Amino acid sequence: MLTTDSSPERVLYRKGYRYVAGVDEAGRGPLAGPVVAAAVILDPARPIEGLADSKKLSEARRDALAPIIRERALAWALGRAEVEEIDRINILQASLLAMRRAVLALSTPPEFALIDGNRCPELPCPSEAVVKGDSRVAAISAASIIAKVARDREMVELDAQYPGYGLAGHKGYPSPAHLAALERLGVTPIHRRSFGPVRRLLEAADV
Repeated sequence: MLTTDSSPERVLYRKGYRYVAGVDEAGRGPLAGPVVAAAVILDPARPIEGLADSKKLSEARRDALAPIIRERALAWALGRAEVEEIDRINILQASLLAMRRAVLALSTPPEFALIDGNRCPELPCPSEAVVKGDSRVAAISAASIIAKVARDREMVELDAQYPGYGLAGHKGYPSPAHLAALERLGVTPIHRRSFGPVRRLLEAADV
């Protein structure tokens, strides 16, 4: 259950923190496209029903919740790391960079940040990593939804620029259809060259 009395969020509220940011990312696993992070500071006086790990919600439910989160949150922001950055510094460091950018973009500086996972980016405020945070902390769940919706919509737009790969459907993840399209059509500028399936194709083509 999200935001129980013992959740990290509630503990921080009881300690007097008001501006607690939840931070999560979307897009660590895909072969194509950026990694997108979101930071959200929820308003405890305006709770949002139905928050959960974005991966456990339907696309329709995420699309319905995203505008509610944006409207009720005290602050929210997106951050990202591009394909070139992912290939240069690796996906873990790129994910942390996107998270840092999201937090720094918040219109209200957070007093504390709760980060999904087991690593925290370098931030100007105290932070804590929360394993499975998107299922345990409402603000992290909200961030996971905002990040996922934003990235999915971008992948739909990229599908129009790079037809034939099915990006609107699989969102860049290594589905059989995506892998078959890569074999058939080749690697595009939005594909992550450091990821195994893409790298092997490039090596086979001696590019």
